[in-house]
Formats: sequence, C-alpha cells, structure tokens
Amino acid sequence: MTALTWDEEVNRLFETGVDHGVLYPLDPDTGLYSPGVAWNGLTAVNEKPAGAAATPQWADNIKYLNLLSIETFDFTVEAWTYPVEWGACDGSAAPHAGVAVGQQTRQPFGMVYRTKVGNAVEAEAGFKLHLVYGCLAAPSERDYSTVNDTPAPVQFSWDVTTTPVPVTDFKPTSLITVDSTVVSSDNYNALCTILYGDVGVDPLLPTPDAVIAMFAGSVTTVTTVEPTFNPTGHHLTIPSTTGVVYYMDGAIVASGDHVIAADKLITAIPAAGYVFSAISVDAWHIVYS
Repeated sequence: MTALTWDEEVNRLFETGVDHGVLYPLDPDTGLYSPGVAWNGLTAVNEKPAGAAATPQWADNIKYLNLLSIETFDFTVEAWTYPVEWGACDGSAAPHAGVAVGQQTRQPFGMVYRTKVGNAVEAEAGFKLHLVYGCLAAPSERDYSTVNDTPAPVQFSWDVTTTPVPVTDFKPTSLITVDSTVVSSDNYNALCTILYGDVGVDPLLPTPDAVIAMFAGSVTTVTTVEPTFNPTGHHLTIPSTTGVVYYMDGAIVASGDHVIAADKLITAIPAAGYVFSAISVDAWHIVYS
C-alpha cells in the first residue's frame, strides 16, 4: 500500500479563465447544430447546476430513504459582444442586414468554451473543454448610460437553460467536459479539430456519444464521398462510407438509391471514433430537376 501525501506541487491544481467560445445554432429545418461561429469578447460563463435535492421519506418511525429530484444544468454568459448569429438565439429576426426585430422565437443552440487547468509547477498545464447541448437563452437586461469621465463598454449577460440530450448507457445530459491533462493528446486534438474546424472542414458540435467514443480508443481519419444524383428517374445515391453518417433533410439516411421528389439537403458527420480529413466536404444541396 502507498501512504497518502498532501500538497505535492503537481497536485496543487486550479482552474481559471474562459476563452475559445463557440456558438452552434440549432438549424430548425434539419434539427442539427449548424457549423460553429467564434464568440469573441466572452468574459464569463457561470455554470449553475441545480436540482438533485433530497426529499426524505419516512416509515416505521424512521427515515426510510431519500428520493432525489432531477438535476438540471443552467448557466449565464457574459460578454462585451456577440456573433451576428446570436441574434436569432436572443429572440431577434433580421429581415435585412443591420435591421433586427425583437421579441421573436428564440433559436436553441449548443456552445463550447475552454478553461485553463494549472498547478504550482505550470500555470497552463492544460485545458478543459466544456460542451453544452440543448441551450435556450432568456431575455436579459441591457443598461445603457451616458459617457462620462470613467467610460466603460456595455457588458451583456444572458441566463441560459438547457434540455438534456440522450447518451448511451448514461442518463441524458447537457454537459460534457474533456480534460486535456488526462486524455490522449491525439484524441483531444482530434476533438478540437471537429469543434473548431480546419481547412475545408466546418466546425461542428459532435453528439455526446461521438465524444465519448473518441476517447475509448484511437481516432481514424476518413474522407467523405459525395452523393450522386441522376435526374433521369430522380435517383439520389448515398455512398456507403465507413466512418461517415449521412443525413437527408436532418434525418439519418441509409446508403443506397433513393428516389426524390424535391430539393434535398444532404449533410455528413463523423461516426464515433472518426474525424473528417481536411479535404472533406460535409454538405451538399441536391437540386431536383
């Protein structure tokens, strides 16, 4: 057996900062998260898990058991600015560039942000990626005031609630966290490539199942194959490509021949344990003719 020790320098861990924020609006037509956009000016993300409250049950004059309520995950976002795509998530519609109509339906979204992990030896020993799913922002106050001798920009803030998404072998969740100081660096870098994009590859938010599978073993790089369309008979052929999951109008579509009667949007995401190569294309608009 090994004796316990305290205060070793490498174990004096701390977590700080927030950066590399990415917004992934949910496409209402496909039900999939759209390619991510960088969120500049992010100043704080305050996680607020709640629920899991114990309700005691009594019997035989004793405390018989505790029942726990469902746990929820909410958070607040604070920033000096926000991407243009955030307008729809904040309840604005844009009929024309530069024109915003408020009090509209709020678009759900996913989000990623990064925090630093340090210790007494290295102030920046690694990072944690926080992947959040099923988000919906609430209206927030905006305080505008006159410029004076101590001017400051307006800081925006939003309260965000989440709806958990399914995870195989686990309860539904809204949050996945990945610690670069623990996981394989190759797998961590592969996940970053998916989240942040690369040359020719859109930044995407993978499902929790896909994230978990990435760290169960090695990651394989795969190149997508373009679907083909034959106007004669309106035959759309979906390739059978190992490591690639194809969607038609937001729903998973099987490989093989399909007869279509209207324009179709075909998208592709990496299967669990795979990542797209830099030359891969992940979306095709098939024009019916």
